[in-house]
Amino acid sequence: MEGGYTERNVKPLVHLTEPQGKIKNFRERLKSDKPILYDGGFGSQLFARSIELANSALANELHPDTVIDIHSDYINAGAEVIGTNTFVASPLHLEMAGQDALGAQRLTRRAVQHAKAAVARSGKEVYIAGSVGPSPGAIEADSGDTTFGIPNDDAREAHKLVIHTLAEEGVDFLCLETMFSAKEAAIAVDVAREAGLPIAVNLTYKWTKERRTGNIIYRTDWGNSPTDLLDILMNNDFSRGDSLLESVNIIGVNCGAESRRDEHTGMPYAINGIQQLRTALAETRIDGKRMMAYPNAGMPKLDENHNTVYTQTPSDMASHVPTLIETGAYLIGGCCGTTPKHIKAFREAILSYHST
Repeated sequence: MEGGYTERNVKPLVHLTEPQGKIKNFRERLKSDKPILYDGGFGSQLFARSIELANSALANELHPDTVIDIHSDYINAGAEVIGTNTFVASPLHLEMAGQDALGAQRLTRRAVQHAKAAVARSGKEVYIAGSVGPSPGAIEADSGDTTFGIPNDDAREAHKLVIHTLAEEGVDFLCLETMFSAKEAAIAVDVAREAGLPIAVNLTYKWTKERRTGNIIYRTDWGNSPTDLLDILMNNDFSRGDSLLESVNIIGVNCGAESRRDEHTGMPYAINGIQQLRTALAETRIDGKRMMAYPNAGMPKLDENHNTVYTQTPSDMASHVPTLIETGAYLIGGCCGTTPKHIKAFREAILSYHST
């Protein structure tokens, strides 16, 4: 028994999550061939406004107007989807930041309300993704014990609180992102499928080279390749014997930064990552999954004033958008360091691509 959920088939929270006032729900939108533009970095936009917090989710309570303004800037730049400011809203993250873990649900609710306020302000048709980040450290399933790893049950309960609150508040889909562990992603998907919403799973990979073959393989910090992700979702110990892949609508890559390889950071990283995902899906003969890519803006560096800057400009990144689409990416946006200017440039690149 975990968190009181003992039934194999938990009643979905659909009645709590139906979008209001939209032309079509997000599941229907995914059937269109037109790419979807996601938003850009959120924490880096808080930093750009001189807001530095122990946990960025605290901005939902301490700087609500700024949170709404950031969402609004991305909507005005052309984003069709905005992500909630809940990447580190879980009780595990709040505890690590010395905050009251009991505030997780309240901060999550306010995050969705701020996103809705920005959408209402815009008067546009904009979808809201419920952002779900990884646990703040290795989990038991990867470390092998609870001496060094967060207990699996604790990770599950933290995800359950955030995910169910996001669903109850009415997000359009759940976006699991920056996952370093395919096993934790599987736990989060097992929780997320209870909500009855579309699910996106995005892992963060690094460049690795196989010694024997010389092949370049993207792997997470826990050594999980795109193929490993698919295998763990289909065959795992976290879903009572069910294949979790059937519940996943979108698979992708996000963030990613190599300290020594420009060709594997930012947009080039996204293109390589999508290519490897596409190959893995083809090899396992899995159809019907959309792919998502939202990389960071290149390598972060310190300028002469010791401020963090990123190396890939809006025009630099936008020049890769056509290749990213051709490679198979359907949802396209940005992560750390990307700005509304980046998203505006992506929008122009997508429109130009489809007009030719």
